[in-house]
Amino acid sequence: MQYKYVVLTNTTVGAFMAVLDSNIVLIALPTISDDLHASPFESVWIIMGYILVNASLLLTFGRLSDVFGRVRLYNVGFAVFTVGSGLSSVAPSGLSLVLFRLVQGSGGALIFANAAALLTDVFPPTERGRALGLNQVAGTLGSVLGLALGGILAGSFLGWRSIFWINIPVGAFATLWAHFKLKETSQPRRGEKQDPLGNILFAAGLATFLLGLMFGALAGWTAFPLGAMGAGVLCISAFVVVETKVKYPMMDLSLFRIRAFASGMAANLLASMARGGVSLVLVFYFQGVLLLDAFTAGLQLIPFSVAFVTLGPLSGYLSDRFGSRGFATAGVLVISTALFWFGLVPFGGFYQMLPPLLLAGAGGGMFVAPNVASIMNATPTPRRGVASGMSSTLVNTGFLLSLGIAFAVMAASVPSTVLQAIFSGTSVSISPLQLENFINSLHGLFLLLGFISLFSAVPTFMAKKPKVKYEAVESGPLD
Repeated sequence: MQYKYVVLTNTTVGAFMAVLDSNIVLIALPTISDDLHASPFESVWIIMGYILVNASLLLTFGRLSDVFGRVRLYNVGFAVFTVGSGLSSVAPSGLSLVLFRLVQGSGGALIFANAAALLTDVFPPTERGRALGLNQVAGTLGSVLGLALGGILAGSFLGWRSIFWINIPVGAFATLWAHFKLKETSQPRRGEKQDPLGNILFAAGLATFLLGLMFGALAGWTAFPLGAMGAGVLCISAFVVVETKVKYPMMDLSLFRIRAFASGMAANLLASMARGGVSLVLVFYFQGVLLLDAFTAGLQLIPFSVAFVTLGPLSGYLSDRFGSRGFATAGVLVISTALFWFGLVPFGGFYQMLPPLLLAGAGGGMFVAPNVASIMNATPTPRRGVASGMSSTLVNTGFLLSLGIAFAVMAASVPSTVLQAIFSGTSVSISPLQLENFINSLHGLFLLLGFISLFSAVPTFMAKKPKVKYEAVESGPLD
C-alpha cells in the first residue's frame, strides 16, 4: 500500500471514531441523564464539554504539531481518546461523566488538529479534495452508525455505558498502528516558542461566553450569564490583540491575507453555525414532541447522513478537477434551501421531513470537502498544522454557537422547566399552547439558520484559487 493511503486509512479511522462517539452520546443523552440523575446543566455539558475542549485546544495542538511533529501528537491523541472512552464508560455521576468527556475531547482535538495536515502533506493538490472528502465521509458514516447504535445500545441490556466500550479496542489498535506505520513528512520547527497567553485567553473567552449563553438559555438571563458572555467577548478581543503582537502566535492571523484562505475560513464558520444545531433540534422534536424512543429517533436522522456520504466523495473528486468555488457555493445554497423548507413547511412525520433532510445532507456533502481542500491548498507548507487546527476550531466554534442559539431561541418561547425536562429525558406533560409555541420556535430557528447559511455563500463565491504554489515555501510565517 502506498504511504499516502496508509495515512488516509488511519486518519479515516480517527474521524470515524470521533464523530461516532459524539452522535452516540447525543441520541442516548436522555437515557444517560435519567440513569445518572444528572441535572439539566450537567446533561448539556456532557455534549458541550466534549465539543468545547475540542474547540479550545485545536489551535494549541495545531501549533504544537508544527513545532514538535504532527505524527507524534496524532498518536498521543488516539491514546488519550481511548483512555477517555474507558473512563466515560465507568462514570458514576453526571459531573464525573462531564470531566471524563473532557479527557476524551482532548484526545479528539489532537486527532482533528493533525488529520487534515497529515493528508495535505502526502496527497498532491490534484488528489486532496478526494482524500479530504473521503475522510469527511468516514466521519459522517460514523454519525450514521452512531445515531442507530446509540439508540440500540442505550435501550439494550448492555445499557448506555456500552456506547463507550466500542472505542476501546478500535482505539487501541489504531494507536499501535499509527505508532508503527506513520512517519513524519513535515519539518518540525522546534525553535519556535509557544503562545501561553493566547492559549489562555482563547480557551477562557470561548468557555465563559458559551457558559453564559447556555446558563442563560436554561436558567434565565440574569446578571451572571450576561456577565459571563461579556467577559468571554473581552477575552476573545484581547486574544486577537495578543496574536498580532507575539512572534509565534497560536493563530497565525497573517494567513488571513491570503484571499482563498480567509474566504474558506469565513464560509467554514458560517456554514457550521447554520447546520450545527439541526440534529439536536430534530432530536428534541422527535423525542419530545413525537415521543419516539432513542433508536427510532436515530433512524429518522439517517437520511441526512446518507445523503452527505453519497455526495461527499463525488464533490471532492470533482472539485479536484474543476475547482472548489462552484461546489462549495452550491453546497451552502442547497443547505439554505433545506433550512428554509424546515422553517416554512409545517412539521409532520418521517415522510414530511425526508425531503429537507436529504437536501441538508446533500448540501453538506457538496460543501465540506471542497471548502477544506481550498483552505489547505492556500496554506504554506510550514503552517498547515496551525491551519488545520484553525479550520477545525472554527467548525467546532460554529457548532457550539449554533447549539447556544438553538437553546436560546427555544427557551425564549418554552418554559425552562419544560425544556429541561425534555432534555433530561424525564416525562413531562405539554399543553397544546406550549406545544404550539415550541413548534413555532423551531420554525423561527430554522429560518434564522437558513439566513446564516445563505450569507455563507458570499465568502465561498469570493474565494479564488491561490496563484502561488505554497508547497515550495519552507520557512517562516507570512510577512
